[in-house]
Amino acid sequence: MARPALRVDAVLIQAVIAGALSFAHLHDLAAAAGQSGWKAWAYPVSVDLLLVAAWRRLRTDGPSRLAWCWFLIALVASLGANVATAGLLDLNDVPAWLRILVAAWPALAFMGGTLLAHSPTPAGDRVPDPPAPAAPAPAPDIEPEPASVPAADDAPALPAADPAPAVSVPAALVDHARKVAADHQARTGSPIDTDTLRARLGVPAPMADAIAAQLT
Repeated sequence: MARPALRVDAVLIQAVIAGALSFAHLHDLAAAAGQSGWKAWAYPVSVDLLLVAAWRRLRTDGPSRLAWCWFLIALVASLGANVATAGLLDLNDVPAWLRILVAAWPALAFMGGTLLAHSPTPAGDRVPDPPAPAAPAPAPDIEPEPASVPAADDAPALPAADPAPAVSVPAALVDHARKVAADHQARTGSPIDTDTLRARLGVPAPMADAIAAQLT
């Protein structure tokens, strides 16, 4: 399988330019602090290698205090050189504290690179990843039990319906109903039925039934 060719784009060009400028600034600062010759060129390599080693440790082993500590130290060294050579510092008259820092950098970088390469990340020093949500447990296949139907002998007995109360009909209303019935038979020749009697008297059906029972 052929390996893809390196694609040159704007991001890669920008990274090369930024790296070259940062490399030059570190070289100029080291040279101004008294490190001449190949030593001035070794300082940018040392800073960038420590930065890459710390970043690689973060990517491979996960976040840890050790990796973040040395990553920030290398980043401050790189940014400090870029800012110091931007005209804020007289490179012809470098202060003594800066000369001390530049002279102590090789030992500091060696210790940081050794710790990053050979120190395992303690379990308590790692930033724990959030636990993945647990999958819900499958619901057990439980068949519903058929509802038990009580036998006929076990069924509760329903209360007996109360008998309908007897309808009390006033005697005067019975007499009036007799007259209405006699008039109806005289006009039609047939006895009056219950529905007609109820309509003529304007009484409810139970009372009309009670009146018709007294007329027979």
